[in-house]
Amino acid sequence: MLLPVNVTLGAVLVALLLAAAGVAAAAHLGRHREILIAGVRAAVQLAVVALAIHWVVGSLPLLLGFLTLMYAVAVRTAGRRMTANTTWWWAAAPIAAGVLPVVGALLLTGLVPVKGIALIPVTGILIGGALTATVLGGRRALDELTARRGEVEAGMALGLLDRDARLEIARPAASDALLPGLDQTRTVGLVTLPGAFVGMLLGGASPVQAGAVQLFVLVALMAVQAVAVSVVLELVARGKVHREVRVDVRDQSP
Repeated sequence: MLLPVNVTLGAVLVALLLAAAGVAAAAHLGRHREILIAGVRAAVQLAVVALAIHWVVGSLPLLLGFLTLMYAVAVRTAGRRMTANTTWWWAAAPIAAGVLPVVGALLLTGLVPVKGIALIPVTGILIGGALTATVLGGRRALDELTARRGEVEAGMALGLLDRDARLEIARPAASDALLPGLDQTRTVGLVTLPGAFVGMLLGGASPVQAGAVQLFVLVALMAVQAVAVSVVLELVARGKVHREVRVDVRDQSP
């Protein structure tokens, strides 16, 4: 067993969470409350999942419902991270576009059986990767369009379509969302030993089997994230996902 589930583990987790929030507060990062809430939510959600997983894995309708719930939570989380207006729901498109083809291919080829014990963790990893890529790509694209609004308008004045002008500005920034996945893949085994690899070893798999599973996860994540970033960039460029533009009244004065 990697970690014993006892009072000591609980105390260490609480100490680490308080330390993370304390450092964020001391450095005036403005995220200390979010860190505390995220830690508590993670504990509650994992406890619920641990209790419910027994029933979910044995029933196909419950399995599909659970996967749908995972997807819905990811959509809302990603959408709200990008924008506060009603266009947040467009986050459903990049996450689905990235995850569904990969999961479908895995099921059709038989690499992943239609069983909760296999499908839930694989789909969860892919949805999580798509969520991260969508948030990073969407936020970076929207931030860039806001900061360089004048350049977008200049491109339109030169005859570029709205979409093309926005793409020219937002594409380099949105592509940065792929860097975490690329770096993780390039340094796997040298800098970190990711969770799938360690989990397989602890479960009794051979190092070769564990390495194969981890390689699959990393490559699948790169495919999912590339699609997610491409789709969210297109949505931002077409104005489907946007933020409200605040106009300073001082700019309106004669």
